Amino acid sequence: MEFNEYQVAANRTLYGNEQVLTNCALGLAGESGQLIDLVKDYTFKGKDLDRDKLIDEMGDVLWYLSQIAQWADIPFDEVAEKNIETLNQRYPNGFTPNA
Repeated sequence: MEFNEYQVAANRTLYGNEQVLTNCALGLAGESGQLIDLVKDYTFKGKDLDRDKLIDEMGDVLWYLSQIAQWADIPFDEVAEKNIETLNQRYPNGFTPNA
């Protein structure tokens, strides 16, 4: 699935038409926190990292990001492409620690 296809399909489940940006930004923060809690529990509490829960939380984060882009009339492919361009400029030879 392409990013733009995902964005359109995800938009089908967006609810409301007022304060969408605020709702999505707050939702993104909340879902990011849930993802972080999974990593925290794995790192500091010795819990198993549940792959299915990780996928679910990453999907929720992706949904909110896609809908923020949708609200701003930004194709989601453009977000991904711009990010890769930035990474390529920042790390033209790939990332190497202490370089």
